Amino acid sequence: MLDKTCAILLRRIPLTETSLIVHWCSDEFGLLKTVAKGARRPKSAFAGKLDLFFDCELEFVRSQKSDLHILKDLAVSNARLGLRDSYLQTQTATYFGQLVEQVAENESPIPELVDLLRRALDYLAAQKPDLRAVQYFETELAKHLGVLDPQEKMLPGNGPIDRIADLGARIPKQRAELLARLS
Repeated sequence: MLDKTCAILLRRIPLTETSLIVHWCSDEFGLLKTVAKGARRPKSAFAGKLDLFFDCELEFVRSQKSDLHILKDLAVSNARLGLRDSYLQTQTATYFGQLVEQVAENESPIPELVDLLRRALDYLAAQKPDLRAVQYFETELAKHLGVLDPQEKMLPGNGPIDRIADLGARIPKQRAELLARLS
């Protein structure tokens, strides 16, 4: 039986000479991993469709034994080609994706987080990132996770990213470099 969903491609990892493991972020399935068999072949049906931050409509077959499902088909609905205009845009998008991966659970619905990520990626595809955009994303993420009261005054060492880290999330290492580039 095929499951269908819309998802954002967050990561691709080589599995074999011809296949990839693809990590997705989906409204209804949360973080999801699929195997794209034959995706690395030149004439693959997946050729040109499996790139970072693509929004896709995908069909997959659930595995009964693991959390690694089989990708059957997909259609790209938003390629977000603007994210490739500069290294800084790509780096910021990667940071946002990694941060969501750190706080979300596998195969648990996360519609609010996916919506936040989608809006952030769309913004980055059209605009150059700035420090305010990163701070906004972190603040909104902390609010959605329920660790930040919008009325509370933020003190140094007690900001949104600190609250996210308090949940046990590993803050991506590239955050410091990203903030330095944006300052």
